[in-house]
Amino acid sequence: MTEPRREISPTYQQQLDQGYNFGSVRTFGQRPLLTSPEQLDEWQPDVAVVGAPFDLGTTNRPGARFGPRALRANAYNSGTYHLGLGLEIFEHVEVVDYGDAACPNGLVDQSLANVKARVAEVASRRIVPFVIGGDHSITWPAATAVAEVYGFGNVGMVHFDAHADTADHCDGNLASHGTPMRRLIDSGAIPGRNFVQIGLRSYWPPKPTWDWMAAQGMRWHLMDEIWERGFQAVMADAVAEALDGPEYLYISVDIDALDPAYAPATGTPEPGGIVAADLLRVVRELAHRHTVVAMDVVEVAPAYDHADCTVNVANRLFMECLAGMGAKRRDVAGGTSGRPARADG
Repeated sequence: MTEPRREISPTYQQQLDQGYNFGSVRTFGQRPLLTSPEQLDEWQPDVAVVGAPFDLGTTNRPGARFGPRALRANAYNSGTYHLGLGLEIFEHVEVVDYGDAACPNGLVDQSLANVKARVAEVASRRIVPFVIGGDHSITWPAATAVAEVYGFGNVGMVHFDAHADTADHCDGNLASHGTPMRRLIDSGAIPGRNFVQIGLRSYWPPKPTWDWMAAQGMRWHLMDEIWERGFQAVMADAVAEALDGPEYLYISVDIDALDPAYAPATGTPEPGGIVAADLLRVVRELAHRHTVVAMDVVEVAPAYDHADCTVNVANRLFMECLAGMGAKRRDVAGGTSGRPARADG
């Protein structure tokens, strides 16, 4: 493999740096924007962020198509040094923004095909795609592209959501945001027994769908179980289930897994959900301890946000995953924690 070429002009860097405040260039984390596979080959990043601005699969409030724009433009970027891990994130993980998949107005099949193609350009190079939704239907093409690289049956899914998203169809629509997990299991991309769901609650789907899920060997952990057993105990079981056979892990976060107090800006808010601080730490631990080959955060609909709190927690979910990946690399290299000391010593 040739040495990476990671050169940007001083004036481009100046525009990126200004973006933290009011600059003209808005990328995820103010990382360099790449736009072609050839640039990926030259730069050789560890992670590439891909936007999937598609929400034609929504069944309630639309607007998640604006999620990629909001996470780039509205999230508060306070810095890149992780206090808990004592880690300068981008010293250990090279990250670029790879722009958006083209999602033409009204063209469902073409949009989803474009999402798959753009994620495939990243994953086929063994670069980890971080996909910003869009509604949850984008996980169908995104996870399929990843499974085609690492092998059908060799990727486990940890899926945080209020809803199972395993319907056969929604009002006849096979590509709804309520159906992507069914499509992935039906195709064999992700085995049912390694498809693990956390945070489910509410009043949907109906019992026949749960019966189908059980027949596929799916495992799920309701909010009631998290309440009774605690999040850490539940996650220990969930990860063991997802990686019972597969080597690699795909993390999919529907932002409505969180309680609406932390994430009001979503199309299908469900009270009684996960606390933001807990989910942030869980995602960090997943990346720190396991081989995460892809992540998506979906269903952020900025029009319903308050003070950008949903946008910020979505941004931090990606940042915590990057921090966990960076800590894993540091551990392998034999580095030490540089976290700030307590005032009392």
